[in-house]
Amino acid sequence: MSTQPEPMRNHWWWRPGWSVGRRFYTWHLTFEGQDDVHRLAAEYRSALAPLGDTLTPIPDQWLHLTMQGIGFVGETKEQDVHTIVDAAQTRLASIPAFDVQIGPAVLDPEAVLLRVHPDGPVRAIRNAIRDSIGDVLGEVPEKAEGFTPHVSVAYSAGDGPVEPIGQILTGLDVTPARARISRAELIVIHRDNQMYEWETFANVPLG
Repeated sequence: MSTQPEPMRNHWWWRPGWSVGRRFYTWHLTFEGQDDVHRLAAEYRSALAPLGDTLTPIPDQWLHLTMQGIGFVGETKEQDVHTIVDAAQTRLASIPAFDVQIGPAVLDPEAVLLRVHPDGPVRAIRNAIRDSIGDVLGEVPEKAEGFTPHVSVAYSAGDGPVEPIGQILTGLDVTPARARISRAELIVIHRDNQMYEWETFANVPLG
């Protein structure tokens, strides 16, 4: 953490194109049945609980590793989405399942993040997905660069000082989690309730 960290800012501002009721096709890695990830997230939720409503903790159900968006529902042809899934199935079959370490936490101005190591296999999945999108749409939304694999455990619910959060994180002694990555998930996501919630469109296994 820097000696002059940025203050926290509200994560839940409406980004361009987003509004209540809008849905978005995107790829995530999710953690259903990953007990060790849930254990670690629970430890952070408990430690950060004294900060009250300054943070939005993320329940186990909605823990995720953001990968790659496609486009808004209603602006993206569903048939194209199915074709992207077919292309991704072929590419992801060549990437073996792998384990990652998740944690410890680092602070972002809008979230408490858990870093993911090693990040190379995660980037390989994203690259395969991006190539699949490019095959179908001709261009890929979102930049290839600037991607840092992470799992958020809490989002900032308002503007305020970073120091109270930093002090709690500095005093924690937690064991990072191990997770098995064996599939990528295409989801239809929304943020109507100040939480990223979704329905699954397709699960694509790794090789």
